[in-house]
Amino acid sequence: MPEFFCNTSPMQYLHQLKLLPILSELAGNVVVPPAVIDELEAGKALGINLPELTTFDWVTIRKPSRSSVLNLLINLGRGETEVLMLALESNDPIVIFDDGLARWIAKIHKIRLTGTLGLLIDAKNAGLIPAVKPLLNRLQTLGFRLAPHTRTEVLRIANELP
Repeated sequence: MPEFFCNTSPMQYLHQLKLLPILSELAGNVVVPPAVIDELEAGKALGINLPELTTFDWVTIRKPSRSSVLNLLINLGRGETEVLMLALESNDPIVIFDDGLARWIAKIHKIRLTGTLGLLIDAKNAGLIPAVKPLLNRLQTLGFRLAPHTRTEVLRIANELP
């Protein structure tokens, strides 16, 4: 069974959409590194509406067992770096990233991945949400960067194009 490792932004955006429970429905247990908790706490200190992950029984906080040179070689944030470190320690990882560079590195290491948009498509396919399009609109008002071609592709995959 795969292990899911999640970075900060999917947690943030799903929480702000009031859809964080779909992550549990789709993945079961989700592992986050301490850096993700730190990033969420820093955002909350700035007044951003973010989840308190320690209150969810389906979230496990795990520190990578080894240090990594990933963040020295590539300009990744601490959250992305620790998620990748945990994934590299797992036998069957799936990472949940929105960051393009982190996704590229996961692909290089042949780590399966998804992101906020992939989770929304999966949630629709599982009958957990009725439509993706209104959520894409809401994400953009929340500051989620979404290229027009990506929006079109997501709507095509979700069977929501006119």
